[in-house]
Amino acid sequence: MNNPFLSIVIPAFNEEKRILPTLELVDNYLSRQDYKSEIIVVDDGSRDNTVDIVKGFIQDNKSINILLNGKNRGKGFSVKNGILSAKGEYIFFTDADLSTPIEEIEKCLPFLKQENDIVIGSRGLVDSEIVVHQPWYRELMGKTFNLFVGSILMKGITDTQCGFKGFKKETVKPIFDNCLIEGFSFDVEIIYLAKKNGFRIKEIPVKWINSELSKVSPLKHSIQMFADLIKIKLNDINGKYR
Repeated sequence: MNNPFLSIVIPAFNEEKRILPTLELVDNYLSRQDYKSEIIVVDDGSRDNTVDIVKGFIQDNKSINILLNGKNRGKGFSVKNGILSAKGEYIFFTDADLSTPIEEIEKCLPFLKQENDIVIGSRGLVDSEIVVHQPWYRELMGKTFNLFVGSILMKGITDTQCGFKGFKKETVKPIFDNCLIEGFSFDVEIIYLAKKNGFRIKEIPVKWINSELSKVSPLKHSIQMFADLIKIKLNDINGKYR
């Protein structure tokens, strides 16, 4: 009875420039709602002042928690760590830069309260509102990646990589207990496992504002993400997913 209605998970790595305004925006939004909520920041081995900034903010707000990976493990590991620790009836994760404004939750919750198990924010639907675009080469990289996702693993998802996704609590363990990808392709693995478990997925258009401080390397991470698609396929073939 004391569990929150909504949990927000924010993975963070070297986010000293952005984490405080992000926490203020999320906390201010949640404080205006008529339900109990929690914020979970998962620090992925930051080497800057991210942890100290979050701990300073927590002193004045006990509904915020911080989890420490101890060393840099990857965004996928961080999201998994936070999601499995969340206590909310509905659980969202969002990027530390809030490229998708926290208010977009209002679009998502009605779908989760109805027949859907998972809601994924999308930049690729007709009604998606791209306020600030990525550089052309990053947009091309994303479109090419989605083509590979469709040809190697699954079709029907326009945008797997937008960092804004929500889950009913009962969907969390069957998916995240099985997650093996610790890097940026974890989003694909989440959706793949959701489909494998027969969960109902709703992709909805969201507002998106590109941040210039992206952590994704066009070359290094692109190669790793494409390799991870093959890894997900092989993990399934070899029975590593329950």
